Amino acid sequence: MGKDDFQIGTEFYTAAGKWRCTDVGTRVIVAIRLEREDASWYAGPPFAVSEWVFDEYDLAGCSLDVRDFDSNELE
Repeated sequence: MGKDDFQIGTEFYTAAGKWRCTDVGTRVIVAIRLEREDASWYAGPPFAVSEWVFDEYDLAGCSLDVRDFDSNELE
């Protein structure tokens, strides 16, 4: 994926799991990992979970399709 594929609220996958984009910058995107069952953790900003920065190198490992990753990798 490229930076232009993201907007706030876009949900995407990496080998680490499911994420939601919370900000799009000039060269990076910021996202929260969606790993909790209680959705109140994701109400924000500010969020009750850590936000992570993805730079142009990280974006190559992102996909809108979970099938791009082995299901064992997403645990």
